[in-house]
Amino acid sequence: MSDADSKPASRREPPVPIPLTLLTGFLGAGKTTLLNTLLKDPALADTAVIINEFGEVSLDHLLVDYIGDNMVVLQSGCLCCTLRGDLVDGLEKLLRDLDNGRVKFSRVLLETTGLADPAPVLHTAMAHPYLVKRFRLDGVVTVVDAVNGDATLDAHPEAVKQAAVADRIVLSKSDIADRDVTTRLLDRLRALNPAAHVLDAAKGEATAGRLLNCGLYDPARKIPDVKKWLAAEAYADAHSHGHHHHQHDVNRHDEHIVSFVLTADKPIPAGTLDMFLELLRATYGARLLRMKGIVNVTEMPGTPVVVHGVQHVFHPTAQLERWPDGDRRTRLVFITMDLPERTVRELFQAFLGAAAPDRPDRAALMDNPLIPFGGSDSRA
Repeated sequence: MSDADSKPASRREPPVPIPLTLLTGFLGAGKTTLLNTLLKDPALADTAVIINEFGEVSLDHLLVDYIGDNMVVLQSGCLCCTLRGDLVDGLEKLLRDLDNGRVKFSRVLLETTGLADPAPVLHTAMAHPYLVKRFRLDGVVTVVDAVNGDATLDAHPEAVKQAAVADRIVLSKSDIADRDVTTRLLDRLRALNPAAHVLDAAKGEATAGRLLNCGLYDPARKIPDVKKWLAAEAYADAHSHGHHHHQHDVNRHDEHIVSFVLTADKPIPAGTLDMFLELLRATYGARLLRMKGIVNVTEMPGTPVVVHGVQHVFHPTAQLERWPDGDRRTRLVFITMDLPERTVRELFQAFLGAAAPDRPDRAALMDNPLIPFGGSDSRA
């Protein structure tokens, strides 16, 4: 038996998490065209691809250039409905093949069906007990059609969610779209998601180098790039310029979505942070499209904690070795649907001990957090 074989399992280094990129966009937006373009880039030579198909007859994968064995086609339906089945099985199959030397890849690109709500897919990457150890979410890339995008956002809330949670937005078909229509769409997308970089495919901007590696970790240096990932300044600037204070149309889906940043100058006790996140998840999870942040925890002043949640699922918190810069404030970025900033801000301030008229204080929340939000006291 070799020395490597005799080494205790507890001493073996865990495998480096594989970056997982989610490629989404509504039906006809141009995801397959973009995927073919990306797969021709040498930067993606070692990429495995998972394609979700909707319906009994698989067609989309026939339009994707053949890339050998590093492809998994999910055919049983929408990822929203087969989340714990096909997607998990597909990812686990890739890992088995990788671990046994049958395939070789260092990145996974997952193309969803155009009808998919991206949240359940993100849940799998963030919460599955095994997959969360083997994969890390690199980012969400959403393709938006310049010709039909405005009408699609009006008609389909799924399309609005796809744009709202994106780290990168690819504008397709701008070369055949009316310029004024494209300008209005771009303004709408920037108001909907101020931090997402918008790249024009027709101008050659949607390259692998600009679309990938938009997650928390810099793959070249293997260190966290919190400032780029958090992009808190973009949300704060959008808020200060009044992007959400234009005339509202209650029938417009993206009028129900807001983005904002909460900050705290003083360190937050770990128990307070846990209670705040748990109450937020339990009470407003369905309306919390995405949340990410860096927290100055009282018990760990030199090692900030990173939090990341999608609806009611939160990724296990990650502790960084050091602060990325001189700014040691807690910064939490929220993208919510039908959940006003004021509601979240008052809850956060109550946990921090800030007094507010006619609102529960920290003691009331810690004693029984459900009562102030419509719950019942089981002790009565």
